[in-house]
Amino acid sequence: MVEHQRSAMALLTAGKPLKPREGQFLGGIAFDANPLSEKQRNWLVILLAKHGLPPLAEVEAA
Repeated sequence: MVEHQRSAMALLTAGKPLKPREGQFLGGIAFDANPLSEKQRNWLVILLAKHGLPPLAEVEAA
């Protein structure tokens, strides 16, 4: 499991109030080990910060 998958699963299971589109996005990337696009990565970073979860590891930015 890669970092973005762990982060997405953490958000999905944290009991945070998610909007339907946020949940759909997180569910999609939680089960996809392919690298994120820059736009996907940015949205994940925003969601993690919004819900008080730790940021992605710097290696994920490469």
